[in-house]
Amino acid sequence: MAPVTLHHVKKSYGDTAIIHGVDIDIADGEFVVLVGPSGCGKSTLLRMIAGLETITDGEVSIGSRVVNDLDPKDRDIAMVFQNYALYPHMTVETNMGFSLEHRGASKAEIAERVRWAAGILGLEPLLKRYPRQLSGGQRQRVAMGRAIVRNPQVFLFDEPLSNLDAKLRVVMRGEIKSLHQRLGVTTVYVTHDQIEAMTMADKIVVMNAGKVEQIGAPLDLYDRPANQFVASFIGSPAMNFIGGRITTEGFVGAGVTLPLPAGVSGENAVYGIRPEHFELSPDGLPATVLLVEPMGSETQVTMTLGEHQIIGVFRERVQAKPGSTITIKPDIANIHLFDAGTGLRIN
Repeated sequence: MAPVTLHHVKKSYGDTAIIHGVDIDIADGEFVVLVGPSGCGKSTLLRMIAGLETITDGEVSIGSRVVNDLDPKDRDIAMVFQNYALYPHMTVETNMGFSLEHRGASKAEIAERVRWAAGILGLEPLLKRYPRQLSGGQRQRVAMGRAIVRNPQVFLFDEPLSNLDAKLRVVMRGEIKSLHQRLGVTTVYVTHDQIEAMTMADKIVVMNAGKVEQIGAPLDLYDRPANQFVASFIGSPAMNFIGGRITTEGFVGAGVTLPLPAGVSGENAVYGIRPEHFELSPDGLPATVLLVEPMGSETQVTMTLGEHQIIGVFRERVQAKPGSTITIKPDIANIHLFDAGTGLRIN
């Protein structure tokens, strides 16, 4: 186990800058998720930690060593890829032990480490099978087993669940988190799925266009997003945004005036509120229902408020039909305000 530090890391291809001076400190044993939209640079950053991409500028440290010029095999890391990268002509057992064999480990040591990893991952009955005989979830377990037999200082995961169906993703999410809790190895995990990030991470790094937008614990990012991009990316369904002006009467948007917390100031702004922070109230604001989606324990309602389309999530079973009017009230304690020009948080 070891801490990982990225100091002012940059990556360019010719004159095109991809990563713009990233600074991240990952503590020993921490589970950190790099999250952001496709093309934001998160996988490139992971590959620079692994040594699969060269670093244009800055430093990457693993433990006490700067590893910029070290080959991947000398960095004491193990990486799990999106496509599993298993050898089709090898059994599960041979796939898992191959890296140890390549390093010159004895047959007895390889067998012991493979049995240990197989026991953790429930792979004992599958050791003599070939990858073509396995399901997607089983192949992912084998890829994880191949990584943990090496007993590395750092695990790197590059969107490992994106090829799995929705139900299996939930199962594997729990297995990866349980594995981390059991082994305590420093883990850097890349995903574009913010639900994966929220449920798995000790700390989330939100990236956009090669820059870090915010770093923090999942609920810190959810409750206090630093800017409108983070607010829009973290949370499902996404936060509602209404453009308008802060006035003495409240927040004035197109066709609606919304309540404001005390002490806010400014002019042009964006009013943000999460779907679950509306309540049904007789003295609320009139909203026209567009779509009602019962979820069982809650109901999701798409509606228009003034001239704005928004989504509300209610614990109640909303009986309204499209075209009808309901009255809703925003929870004033959970209002987010952002500068209309910069997108930065202002409250």
